[in-house]
Parts: sequence; structure tokens; C-alpha cells
Amino acid sequence: MAQPPAVTTSTTTDPYAPHERHHNEGHGRRLTAAFDALEAFPVLVESRNRVLRLFEGGEGEPSTAEVVAAVEADVALAVAVLRLANQLEGPNQGRVESAVKAVEVLSPRTIHSIASRARTFDFFERTAVWQGIPERFRLHAVATQRAADRLARELGYEARDRLLVTALLHDIGKLVLVHAYPGYPRQIHGDARAPEERIERERRELGVDHALVGGVLARRWGLPQSIASVIEHHHAEAAEGESALVRLADMLAHYVFGGTISPAELLTVGRVVGVKPGDLRAVMYDLPLPTSSGRPRQIDPCPMSNREVDVLRALAKGMVYKQIASELGLSTSTVRTHLHNVYGKLGAMDRAQAVLIATERGWI
Repeated sequence: MAQPPAVTTSTTTDPYAPHERHHNEGHGRRLTAAFDALEAFPVLVESRNRVLRLFEGGEGEPSTAEVVAAVEADVALAVAVLRLANQLEGPNQGRVESAVKAVEVLSPRTIHSIASRARTFDFFERTAVWQGIPERFRLHAVATQRAADRLARELGYEARDRLLVTALLHDIGKLVLVHAYPGYPRQIHGDARAPEERIERERRELGVDHALVGGVLARRWGLPQSIASVIEHHHAEAAEGESALVRLADMLAHYVFGGTISPAELLTVGRVVGVKPGDLRAVMYDLPLPTSSGRPRQIDPCPMSNREVDVLRALAKGMVYKQIASELGLSTSTVRTHLHNVYGKLGAMDRAQAVLIATERGWI
């Protein structure tokens, strides 16, 4: 079983040292010390407990989907899992860009080991080091992740698994700045409220911003360039692709929590990613609501053939055998055979149970 990564420190040259106005040697030392401090960023107690509970009961290992959901819900846990997965020698080294792939590479038991040995933070038993930062940080991170996932479903975005990681980790640079500058964010942001205004204050007062610092931290951790680049550019005016998608999700997360957002800026970024105003209104309306109605992701391997999936999908629409046969160009007996095979593969007793199982797993 793979082991969680040991805490290491870097001796690389500070990337901001050449800038003279705000970036003297003290500035570089602050950032380097802050990078090192993030090695101890804690997992929330409840996040750890939820992973451990998945393995209780002696009924075998939990499903990949359950483990992935637990990893994607906590910033520190996601970082620890992704770092270890990207460190392992082999064809996946430095290329693991989602929690789904990381769990596949490491195994659920390794995730259990990481969680059981992780430093933790409890909202009700705060320490002087972290105070309430981990909990507040997670709230915005998960809200951005949720907004990004809603946008991905609206757009039919294919790299949904990676997007959930980049959205969760998009603001990790803020954790660095909190450690490097005791007055951050309140003294740096001042009366700035909108994300664009705050990022501009950071650049003016510090000479860097949390997005750029976050990109450096992601590379320092050995995360793939595809993740680091999105983190680094998610506040860029010329952001495109996934960076723009995370930028829009970040704005929507601020909106959900009652933050100040520019309607014009929201529409502009929406156009960049291909979300029409009407669709954006629908997304904004849906975000505060439960997401249980959203289509599940297909994480566990589907045991059915493509044709069996087609038949079961038609059955889920309420079609009878004859209608399914006509739509798919099959004989009625072939449809029956496919469904008989489906029941066996899913362990279902009837059509209703087969549809339920396949829907919950994201296979139809």
C-alpha cells in the first residue's frame, strides 16, 4: 500500500524576488515560510470521520464513488491525496488531475490511511494557529466547486472530474497570504468588495495576488500543470477555458453568499465560457437549492454494454418492449435478452430496481 507523503520543504528561489517595489528579501522569506506552513493545513474533523465511517461495518471496501465524494469535500484531504498520487513512480506520475483518478491509483484503503493520520481542525475546539480559517475557507471552496459543477452540467463540459478539483483548490493562494501577512485579507482589501476589486488591491499592495501565489504552491506540491495553470489564471482578465469557468464559478459562489458581484462582469465571463444569459439566470436560481436532482457522475465502471445501456435508458423513459425494439431496431426477444443480462449484472430483481441502481451510479 502506498504511504502518504512525508512533509518536505523546498529551497527553490522565491519567484517574486525580482520585483523591487513590494518584494524585498523580507517578502520572499514571508512567502517561503508561508508555503512551508501550508504543509500542516488540517483536514476538518468531520471530513476525516466521514472517510473512516465508510470502512466501518466489515462489509468490504466502500465504492469508489463514496471515497471520491469524501475526498472532494475537503481541501486538505484533496491536496494530500493528489500529492501522493502524483508522487508515485510510473506512467501516472505528475499526471493525476482528479480525485477519481487519484483514488484509482492509490486504492480506497490508502485514502483511509491518509485520513486516519491527518492533522485535523474542529470548529468547536479551535487552536490559535488556524482559528476559524479552515472552516471558512472550505465553505467558499465547496460553494465554488458546486457552482462549477452546475455550469459543467449546463455546458456538457467533459473534464468534469478535473474541474471539481481546480474549483475546490482555486483559492489556495489565499492561505499563503494569510500566513505571510497578518493583516490579510482585511487590511489589504480595505473597502473592496467585488472579487475584481480585491484582486487589484492585492496586486497594488503586495505586488502579487492570491491566484499567482496559488499557482506557485500547486506546482510546489507537484500537482499537474493543468491544475496549477487554472488556479494561477482564474482571475485573469483574458481567462479562457477552464480558468474562465472557475472564475465564473467563483463569482457565483460570492453571489450565493450575498457578496458584491458586477452583473456586467458576470455576463462577460458567461459569454467567454459559452453560457447564455438565460441559462446563467437558471444556474443562479438553482445554486442555493439542493443538488440531489443533478445527474450523478459515472465513477464506478459500468458493467453493461452500450446496447444494454440504451435498452435500460429507454426502459427508464417508460417504454414497453415493443417500443424499445422499434426505436433501437431490435427484435422484442433481443430486448428481453438484453434486459435479462442487465438484471443479472446489476443484481436487480426487476426493472424498477435496475433503473434505480443504474441512475444512482450515473450509468444512465
